[in-house]
Parts: sequence; C-alpha cells; structure tokens
Amino acid sequence: MFEIKPWDAGTYRQQTRRSTLIVAVTFLALAMLLSSLAVMLFGTPGGDNFRFNLGGVIVAVLAMVALMRLYFWSQPWMAAAVYGWQLKRSLMKITNVMHQVTAGVQAQDPTAMRLLRFYHLGLAQMHQLDANSSAQGSLTREADEHLAKMQALNLDTEQSRLDPAWIETVKQAYIER
Repeated sequence: MFEIKPWDAGTYRQQTRRSTLIVAVTFLALAMLLSSLAVMLFGTPGGDNFRFNLGGVIVAVLAMVALMRLYFWSQPWMAAAVYGWQLKRSLMKITNVMHQVTAGVQAQDPTAMRLLRFYHLGLAQMHQLDANSSAQGSLTREADEHLAKMQALNLDTEQSRLDPAWIETVKQAYIER
C-alpha cells in the first residue's frame, strides 16, 4: 500500500539530484574499472579489445542492478528518489486502468471515485515535486470537479493511500468489452 506523504519540493529535487549523481558516478567508476580489468586480464596489447570493454560495461550494469536492489534502495540518501519512483509507479497502475476508473466514476462507484481522487492528489504532488506548474494548471479544474462530486455523495475526500485491491476491484467490475 502506497501513501502520499508531504515533501518539500526544493528538498526533494536536491535529494534526487544528489542520489542520481551518486548512482551515476558509481556506475561510471564500476564500468571503467571492470572494462579496464577485463582488457588487462583477457585483452591483447594493441589489439581489438572492444568486446572486453563491452563485457566490462555489461557486468557493471548487472552489478549496479544488484547494488540498487540490495544496498542503495534502503539508504537514507535515496529516500526521495525511492518515494518519487513509488509515487510514479502507483500513478501508472491507475493510468493503466483509467478507462475502467472513468466508467466507475460515471457509475458513481465509490471505489473508482476514491481511485480517481488518489490519482488527482498523487499527480498534483508529482507535478509539484517535479516543478511542472504548466501540467498542474490543467489538472486543477478536473480535480476540483471530481472533489465536488465526492463531497455531494458524502465520500471521504482524503485519499492519500492507494490500496491495490481498489485497482483490482475496479478492473474486474468494469472490464472492457
């Protein structure tokens, strides 16, 4: 279950830039080290060592995947990037079933209405964190209209948590035919 948490946009961008720099520098160092090591161990002086350089880079990519999953992901300096990734992933899950969500909202299905409300709140936060004010403006009217519909139906408008079961419920209830 994902929950929208308050983040200062400036701090978020500063922390994600820092974590991106750390990951990129780590990858570059690994790729250079492993490529050089492969050429030193298996290459021929003055020969074509492209395949060993490429092999070093491929091994560096695999090592970075392992480092990301096993070590970097849980580090405090990665918290902002992890949160941003989880937020965008949660929004994408809803985007993938938006036709069903829209059908559910038109039928005034409370689960679909909660999903759309979470989507609006999450998208608003994502635009704020990414400093994308132009996209935020177009979302505001639609989100306000949906908020008014929820209030008219006496539905809870504080939807800061995404329950994956909601997506499955709406997906099954409004299967596209």
